[in-house]
Amino acid sequence: METAIERGDERGLAVRLGFWTALATAGTAAVALAIAITTPPRSGPYCSGGCIGAPYTDAAAFVPRDYLWMYPAALLTLLLIVLVACLADWVDSRRRVLGRIGSTFSTIGAAVLLIDYAIQLTVLQPALVRGQTDGLAPWTQYNPFGVFIGLENVGYAVLNLGFLALGVALTGLPTRLERAAGVVLIVGGGLTWVALVLYSVVYRAQLDYRFEVMAIFISWLVLIAAPALLALVFARSGHRQRSRVRPGLAAVP
Repeated sequence: METAIERGDERGLAVRLGFWTALATAGTAAVALAIAITTPPRSGPYCSGGCIGAPYTDAAAFVPRDYLWMYPAALLTLLLIVLVACLADWVDSRRRVLGRIGSTFSTIGAAVLLIDYAIQLTVLQPALVRGQTDGLAPWTQYNPFGVFIGLENVGYAVLNLGFLALGVALTGLPTRLERAAGVVLIVGGGLTWVALVLYSVVYRAQLDYRFEVMAIFISWLVLIAAPALLALVFARSGHRQRSRVRPGLAAVP
């Protein structure tokens, strides 16, 4: 049977790990967003010049520049899995099931995205450099109707379901910072799903990568703001824990 000391040790680990992971998540999301914004679209509806078309073999000229944003994006998915694991049991016991649902959805979404980025970085990028371009058109990031965009759409849609559940769970906590982080997650998750529905209705078969771009923009803003707030939450919790421990230590002869 778990003792109070064991529960305290587990929560202390969640605080320490959560603090550093939240800081790393916010910083990595900011870097990924900055690189992605400065990477020009080479095909599809947002391309304004020098566009490439199927079978996208000309993309070799843009390696590695166009793939740089995927490195922090891949790291971001790993950090997110750790962060939501720290949050799953952090929430109030009455909403803990929501925390676990949010953690599960977020982990599934992050796993889909990680696989997607891994395919681009370890398969497509080397193939383009070597000139091995046969059969790559359906898989490349430059194909607006390809596998990459499809996995991005699925990954960010599921990820934001996790944001919604975690956000609702966090809004039940007592401090303003915790509730503010919950609101950020709810707003981000809600906006992403509204965008998915609206873009799907308006563009239908011509959806291209329109939703993917919007989903990335919203999700990464959320992953800058919410983890920054949560880092403050974990820092304050750690400070309170240390304050409670020090008097007890002082009494030991």
